[in-house]
Amino acid sequence: MTGFVSFVSSGPGDPELLTLKAVRRLEEADAILFDDLSSGPILGHARSDADLVGVGKRAGRPSPKQDHVSRLLVDYAETGQRVVRLKSGDSGIFGRLEEEITALRAAGIPYEIIPGVTSASAAAAAAGIPLTRRLTARRVQFVTGHDVTGELPEGLDLTALADPGATTVVYMGKRTFARLVDQLVAAGLPADTPALFAESVSTENQRLTRSTVTVLAAELSQSTSKLPGLILYGPLAQGDA
Repeated sequence: MTGFVSFVSSGPGDPELLTLKAVRRLEEADAILFDDLSSGPILGHARSDADLVGVGKRAGRPSPKQDHVSRLLVDYAETGQRVVRLKSGDSGIFGRLEEEITALRAAGIPYEIIPGVTSASAAAAAAGIPLTRRLTARRVQFVTGHDVTGELPEGLDLTALADPGATTVVYMGKRTFARLVDQLVAAGLPADTPALFAESVSTENQRLTRSTVTVLAAELSQSTSKLPGLILYGPLAQGDA
């Protein structure tokens, strides 16, 4: 008897940004394996008898290993349950979705992916800016600020990331942004490129800080904030004061 897994994208944190399909799957689920950033009011859509299992990973904190999360997902589905794997933002963007899909395919378990609002879009909306602009910001690029060891990834395309005509979004980059900026400026990115630092987007703890890449890098190197955040830089990042 095989169950079914729905990868549900919860958005950046505001439960009103959930899609209708996401809400339906949460209401129907027998078990929900959720990330830290997907907890709180979003889980209010779950049935009272549903199993709720926290499997979130946060930098600098004890977290479940990825193979353990994948194994749990398979174990629940193999009992015939309707399982929701609740991931923050959009599950397909730096959410380690593929590893969990690979485990389900190997076990012969069917699944679906329900997209959601990524924190990049939510941060831009909160700041009152678009992510693109005709002629001056023709493309958007997403990059992760750390690899599996927590360090700045090697082999980054610095030419692309230093393009002053792109909007660049750095996920999970608070601790490594200073090192990244050193490389970007050396690759030609103007030191006064506008930057936006967005913390706890769409929640009551939301904070938006407008700066430049070099000033923000210096501030983040001294920061002790534990709030989840992401960084946007490029011609549109400054917006209105």
